[in-house]
Amino acid sequence: MSETLALAKDLIRRTSITPQDAGCQIAMSQRLAKLGFHIEVMQFQEVTNLWARKGIERPLFCFAGHTDVVPTGPVTEWQSPPFEPTETDGFLVGRGTADMKSSLAAMITATERFLANHAHHKGSIAYLITSDEEGIATNGTVKVIEALEARQEKIDWCLVGEPSSTNQVGDVVKNGRRGSLGATLRIEGIQGHVAYPHLAENPIHKAAAFIADLTAQTWDQGNAHFPPTSFQISNIQAGTGATNVIPGHLDLLFNFRFSTETTPDALKDRVTALLTQHGLRYQLEWHLSGMPFLTPPGALVEAVSWAIKEVTGQQTELSTSGGTSDGRFIAPTGAQVVELGPVNATIHKINECIRIKDLEHLSNMYEKTLEHLLSLTRDE
Repeated sequence: MSETLALAKDLIRRTSITPQDAGCQIAMSQRLAKLGFHIEVMQFQEVTNLWARKGIERPLFCFAGHTDVVPTGPVTEWQSPPFEPTETDGFLVGRGTADMKSSLAAMITATERFLANHAHHKGSIAYLITSDEEGIATNGTVKVIEALEARQEKIDWCLVGEPSSTNQVGDVVKNGRRGSLGATLRIEGIQGHVAYPHLAENPIHKAAAFIADLTAQTWDQGNAHFPPTSFQISNIQAGTGATNVIPGHLDLLFNFRFSTETTPDALKDRVTALLTQHGLRYQLEWHLSGMPFLTPPGALVEAVSWAIKEVTGQQTELSTSGGTSDGRFIAPTGAQVVELGPVNATIHKINECIRIKDLEHLSNMYEKTLEHLLSLTRDE
């Protein structure tokens, strides 16, 4: 069994359902400490974070990721126990295989090989690992970055191990992400008997035209790097459950995934203008979970693209699609940030899995990225 596969299995066996770490970071720290990394545990409430660094010079290259995983769903629907990593037909099955414990294992083994071959190298290497990425993400990476910024410790290049690939490992690299703006909206009405509608005010009826108008909006056209801003209603609820009661209010949850062509304030203004236009009484709360970010072609994008080509022979595609990641907390510090990880087809699903051969491909890509950026012997 390869070192990468063995470590991936060890991490997957740990039931680190968010925000629990379940000892994953200890296992990683033990490997990193043997390499000379200074280990720093940053605990914020129930969340465990790891900041490990080897070297004091810049440039600082950082591997970033998370040890927490989403809940398994019905265990009986899994082909094997979700926290017992199982090899099946060339795949490794288990919760966290793709998102993202295989990436963590590949980072460690890549670092071990790089340092064995390059005892003397440029700059420093660090790890920023959290157990609060799959949850509300308030005590994880964002808090570590705040601590690093307070002591003026700057990351130059950051590789996040999120599952970025689509069909085969390395075919897509995320060099940016859209912003995420969520909202909780309550449309006010007056509860009453359905037989006496003149004594009540039905918020469903009043909101219907507003909802149709809201979903028909074109928010922007996107640009060369980002698709157009998207809008989705994720929940809608009203009523008591009785057929003869007009509800007193209607609750909606919705979300924008927005490009750099707009701003949170502009989106808020357009929504409130529509509410006013339709004459609705309402309560509205906003939650901004991340701004869009983009790492244009440069040293890090070049290094990762070169590493992928060296390992697989294929050209990678740069993309900003998909959800948010903890890269949104790191990029505002001025760091170049990219995401490179496994195929994402099974993330968060029953029977989540990764091709076993992709573990070594990923580890080799990470090692060659380090070589490209930090090796003293590489031709410039």
